Amino acid sequence: MSLPLPFLPPDIQGVIFDMDGLLLDSERVALATVAEAAAQLGVPWRYDVGLALVGLNSRDGPAVIRQHLGEDYPTTELYETFGRLYEVAIVEGRIPLKAGVIELFEVLDALGTPRVVATSTRRSRAEPKLAAVGLLTRLHGMVCGDEVSLGKPAPDIFLAAAGRLGVPAANCLVLEDSNAGVRGALAAGARVVMVPDLLEPAADVRAAGVPRLASLHEAASFLRPDRS
Repeated sequence: MSLPLPFLPPDIQGVIFDMDGLLLDSERVALATVAEAAAQLGVPWRYDVGLALVGLNSRDGPAVIRQHLGEDYPTTELYETFGRLYEVAIVEGRIPLKAGVIELFEVLDALGTPRVVATSTRRSRAEPKLAAVGLLTRLHGMVCGDEVSLGKPAPDIFLAAAGRLGVPAANCLVLEDSNAGVRGALAAGARVVMVPDLLEPAADVRAAGVPRLASLHEAASFLRPDRS
């Protein structure tokens, strides 16, 4: 277990969750889907480009793709084809929960700790994904990528999420799987813990001393009121 963390549960007055790769085991589905979309369009794609998009919103993604694959890459067509394929995956229930989510939510329920999601995904897609796995009604709000001026790694979405909770960012525990998300949470002044999914902590994240947990089971153990 990666505990202990450098702060105590009483310091935490609200929890801010990322969604994809943290609550939902969706990043692998998304990477497979974007590769399928590129294949349908007959254009090249690389797995490392998909990894570079993790944590970013759809406004910032095209520039990253063009940086890797050329300024003439058909990003609009790729996103449209990806969207159609990914919506099918959502409807068909092919995006499961990550391990430990239900346990952690039960601990937060017992503590009466409010929680919100801060996701780079737009609301029209995020709500169906969370509803499909039974989490939407267990949240106290959401801030989505299409509702802030600057996406992760800017702090905007985390400051908005803290505002939604009515809690200072310094008293919010942010759980993130991506380096972009961790950077944004640090910039917002929140207590941030990384629970890696596809990406290991980057050099600057490690240098910042960001705690790392192996799973949300560990987060639940940390917050549990009867922990030894």
